[in-house]
Amino acid sequence: MSHNPIRPWRNIERRKSRQIMVGNVPVGGDAPITVQTMTNTDSSDVKATLDQVIRAAEAGADIVRISIPDQAASKALKEITRESPVPIVADIHFHYKRAIEAAEAGAACLRINPGNIGDASRVREVVNAARDHGCSIRIGVNAGSLEKHLLEKYGEPCPAAMVESGMDHIRILQDHDFHEFKISVKASDVFMAAAAYQQLADATDAPIHLGITEAGGLMTGTIKSAIGMGNLLWMGIGDTLRVSLSADPVEEVKVGYEILKGLGLRHRGVNIISCPSCARQGFDVIKTVEALEKRLEHIKTPMSLSIIGCVVNGPGEALMTDVGFTGGGAGAGMVYLAGKQSHKLSNEQMVDHIVEQVEKRAAAIEAGAVKDMAAAE
Repeated sequence: MSHNPIRPWRNIERRKSRQIMVGNVPVGGDAPITVQTMTNTDSSDVKATLDQVIRAAEAGADIVRISIPDQAASKALKEITRESPVPIVADIHFHYKRAIEAAEAGAACLRINPGNIGDASRVREVVNAARDHGCSIRIGVNAGSLEKHLLEKYGEPCPAAMVESGMDHIRILQDHDFHEFKISVKASDVFMAAAAYQQLADATDAPIHLGITEAGGLMTGTIKSAIGMGNLLWMGIGDTLRVSLSADPVEEVKVGYEILKGLGLRHRGVNIISCPSCARQGFDVIKTVEALEKRLEHIKTPMSLSIIGCVVNGPGEALMTDVGFTGGGAGAGMVYLAGKQSHKLSNEQMVDHIVEQVEKRAAAIEAGAVKDMAAAE
């Protein structure tokens, strides 16, 4: 809601963390919470992988992760990082040479658990490669792949075991005087993940990467991720996130932004406020919203749009949005602009007219932002 002041009850006090850089993207500290995704193409296929990276970036991804399982993927990574519009995280498991190759190929960050790649000499080689090539590191603890000694100690995956694993990996990096790292403690169980992240937040000042891993398909995974990450973000925990869905990576980016938008932590594009519809509706709300979601995907400017079927809640919601439409009677409704009643409009003209009004409002907001920046300079 660009024309309304921030309400104090909406403020979330974020956990204080130190800041690192993933390429040219700051993570942690007072930086915006970044949204990530991961490609699911064959990483050795440069074109397919790069196309997916670009689509994710266009959807708003700040950072994209790519799995590097073999030398062919390492070779392709060099071209991908050169052409990518966003920093690339190389996902490495166990093989220290892949990590070194990824750093040399231009990866902005290595996702690797240093305790899992071999002896001290191998860890030193990877840390030196990261330092020499300006790479940060993400320590990625997962409940499904905890170290054997921790499973024996705790009997099963649990929050305490996950945090202990993470702190062990942190100490390895710190012993090599390497501090450009972030950390995650993911689980597919929402309760386990949330408890682990809360304990982790108390144990380190490192930036935290949030995720509910292997959350499921588009609907199931979205709900689990919103519950788990939403509660953590509400508590101020989390500096970057990835929504893990068995779906197109672009959908992960969209859901990530919707979670942040719902908490007022970050805004991108049009936030549509719409009613579920009922017998009072003056037009087909569901079809209208579906059409508007597609027609307004190109708008990146943070703004709000209310689409309400009748006058019970419609005028009140419209007062708090940039553009609004409230259903009335006789095949027409009322358009609201910047929270004020503007003019009547027939239902048949509604979608095209609302798209036009949103585009005009977005342009005005952007022009105002430019003027404000110019005045500040």
